[in-house]
Amino acid sequence: MQSIIVIAASAGSLDPLKQIVSALPVPCSASVFIVLHVGPNQAVLPALLGVLTHLAVVHAEDGTPIEQGHVYVAPPGWHMRLETGRIHLDQGPKVNHVRPAADPLFISAAETYRERVVGIVLSGYGDDGTDGLLAIHESGGLALVQDLDEAKVPGMPYAALYGDHPDAFLTAEKIGERVAALCA
Repeated sequence: MQSIIVIAASAGSLDPLKQIVSALPVPCSASVFIVLHVGPNQAVLPALLGVLTHLAVVHAEDGTPIEQGHVYVAPPGWHMRLETGRIHLDQGPKVNHVRPAADPLFISAAETYRERVVGIVLSGYGDDGTDGLLAIHESGGLALVQDLDEAKVPGMPYAALYGDHPDAFLTAEKIGERVAALCA
């Protein structure tokens, strides 16, 4: 059964995201979903990450079937949620003061895919991803957080620490290695 990898990213997380995506093996047996806090006009992340891998890196579209070996990025201004085998996008209220937010993605992944989910919280301000990481952990999934000393903006990693007991605090390189092993 395929793994579902969900990533929360914000300020200071572009380099860690690049490290993680470039570590993904080809073929990859997992599906990867990224929420990056961006303004409504910033839509370049798939292009930035796509040059680092031979996997498909695309903005998610509502109703798209989930495929192994794909990296899906929440489009600016849209929450991304997972249903069984499909992606759902919506422009509901901001969560944790942002849209897209990681918590809707993480919580829906935990509810749908349970122990097959790996949740990752990277550098950023605020506490987005904390509630979702707890849901993943409680569902039997794996909760990983970027090392506090490495995170350029450690707000989200600190919030994850105090909101849950993540399985591990790792550097971006080690997160990439762990994810690559799960995808192989």
